[in-house]
Amino acid sequence: MAISTQTILEVVRPVCPNVETSEHHNQLTLIIPIDDIVEVCRELRDNSLTQFTMLIDITAIDWNRKQHRFEVVYFLQSMNFAGRVRLKVSVNDYHLHLPTMTEIWESANWYERETFDMYGIKFDGHPDLRRFYMPEDFADPKNAEPLYPLRKDFPLMGIPGSMPLPPMPEKI
Repeated sequence: MAISTQTILEVVRPVCPNVETSEHHNQLTLIIPIDDIVEVCRELRDNSLTQFTMLIDITAIDWNRKQHRFEVVYFLQSMNFAGRVRLKVSVNDYHLHLPTMTEIWESANWYERETFDMYGIKFDGHPDLRRFYMPEDFADPKNAEPLYPLRKDFPLMGIPGSMPLPPMPEKI
């Protein structure tokens, strides 16, 4: 039997009274303040009423706005109760740090590395936070600032000269 929204909120509210919720396509989303994310994740995993023991994915969204530019999204699965929940945490552009979830779910290791590599969001306490796809020295040739290809401010056609590309066909 799937976990009800009410049950999830009964588990989360004692550790995060300011939780906000939304629902899309019958999937619950919890909007969690950054200071509460570790405790909420631990409670959702360890509580016998929820048992979200599987972290399916972590990703980020760049909304390209001044306040709360980035959202980090965690997708959780409870195998025992056939339930899913999505957690969202806002991160400001001037402080791109979140605590790591590797102590809660080992699978967070590579998901956090990928999110760091593509968006530049750092996961404090991560055991091996380094680039995942891009070269370690992937940076703007003009100022040596690191580049993150999934950010909205990344040039649409990439950095000229950074990677050889085949010539554009004359006709498509």
